[in-house]
Amino acid sequence: MKTPASVFNQHEVKGSTTSTWRNIVRLQTDHESKLAQDGQRGVVTEKRWYVARTQPRAEGRAVVNLEKQNFQTFCPRVRKSRRHARRVEIVLAPLFPNYIFVGLDLSCDRWRSVNSTRGVTHMIMHGEMPQAVARGVVESLQLRMRADGTVDLTPRLETGQSVRVAYGPFADFVGTLHQLDSAGRVRVLLSLLGRSVSVALDGEALLPAG
Repeated sequence: MKTPASVFNQHEVKGSTTSTWRNIVRLQTDHESKLAQDGQRGVVTEKRWYVARTQPRAEGRAVVNLEKQNFQTFCPRVRKSRRHARRVEIVLAPLFPNYIFVGLDLSCDRWRSVNSTRGVTHMIMHGEMPQAVARGVVESLQLRMRADGTVDLTPRLETGQSVRVAYGPFADFVGTLHQLDSAGRVRVLLSLLGRSVSVALDGEALLPAG
């Protein structure tokens, strides 16, 4: 399966929702456009992933209300650092704020009722039909799911590699990856006060340097 690298790029995940979503839309193929046209002609289609825009900070409410109607949903979340009372804490946040994925078969599902679901503003459309997400995008995200329901966006790094700390108290420090484990925890050698210090960090806080 070909993984759409743009979806997993740390810089784009931290960027605007609009630019992130545009990168997904660009993966749309001519075949998917044909599927939309077939749907307009009443041709039998298949179950695909589509996208619904939600009200601000209403992703959870939209998911609950859609699943009450037996719609399949997917709202990927990531771990994010947040400063609170002079300390940094890790919170769970939507990977694509204000957007969720909805699994639909346009030939038999009552997809128009998604638009009237509480928490949802509208579906992303292609003409008069919902716009299908490129094959493999959602599946690739699901393969990276952790036990806590978050998506693992940790870059594939190797010991001895030069890395930059993306966030947290050591943000923008450059060091050497010294150790990493299967739980996603890493140790990085940073130059502090004129000497090399081993610091324990979350792997998601690191980016390749350079």
